[in-house]
Amino acid sequence: MSELTGERLGLIAGNGRFPFLLLDAARAAGLTVVVAAIREETDPEMDRRAAADAAIHVHWLSLGELSRLIDTFHREGVSQAVMAGQVRHKQIFSSIRPDWRLAKLLLSLRTRSTDMLLGAVARVLADEGIELISSTAFLEPLLAREGVLTERKPSEDEECNIRYGLGVAQGLAAWDIGQTVVIAAQACVAVEAMEGTDATILRAGQLMASLDQDASTLQRSLTVIKQAKPNQDMRFDVPVIGQRTLESMVQAGATCLAIEADRTLLFDRSTILDIANRAGIAIVAIPRG
Repeated sequence: MSELTGERLGLIAGNGRFPFLLLDAARAAGLTVVVAAIREETDPEMDRRAAADAAIHVHWLSLGELSRLIDTFHREGVSQAVMAGQVRHKQIFSSIRPDWRLAKLLLSLRTRSTDMLLGAVARVLADEGIELISSTAFLEPLLAREGVLTERKPSEDEECNIRYGLGVAQGLAAWDIGQTVVIAAQACVAVEAMEGTDATILRAGQLMASLDQDASTLQRSLTVIKQAKPNQDMRFDVPVIGQRTLESMVQAGATCLAIEADRTLLFDRSTILDIANRAGIAIVAIPRG
């Protein structure tokens, strides 16, 4: 990651626990954190955190207010910032009104894929003297390391699903469509688009449950593969696995999760592994091939 050049860090906070984990790590490093909290995404807990710590400055912005984001960081003396937490892609097509700067950016894009959109935002910030640094800054210990992470390793059938699914996931990620595929009996059951990983897993479970429940169908357990993009920009959209993902797998009847080693963040690791072990789910982190 880029070396921090000052004592202030800008945090563009999306939803989930990611922003809070990064906030805690930055504060532990002695940094003042200027949070741009996205009104449509960020947990209101952010205000309570700021009330308890004078070195956390929270500014609530609408998703479409790119100019206000830049003005806020300039006013607070922020020259480096990080994006943490998901901003749901479907928001692009919601009723949120972009300001003139964001509208101009959107009109300039060939496509509105995640990489294209966030890369363009990063360039606008850079032009304004604000460097966007890796979203794994301060959180490298949370990256999954290679190997089987659970008590149970993948079965032979699950290994076959993983080998097939990795090829599918790599193709999906290369087109910046999504990061997750769900496989059963070496066939693709579901692929992720705008709905996100957890919804994809649940959809796969619903689809399998709707099939004729004969003996062969009952043996088709689900394997989930989450893959970073071939040229993953670690400043944004890094693959993340959290407690909700494991809970979705349990609900869907999925029995195996394959993730990419050193490029996937594991939040609440002990809770994740506890859920997996109790449910008999195998989790394996695979090196990039």
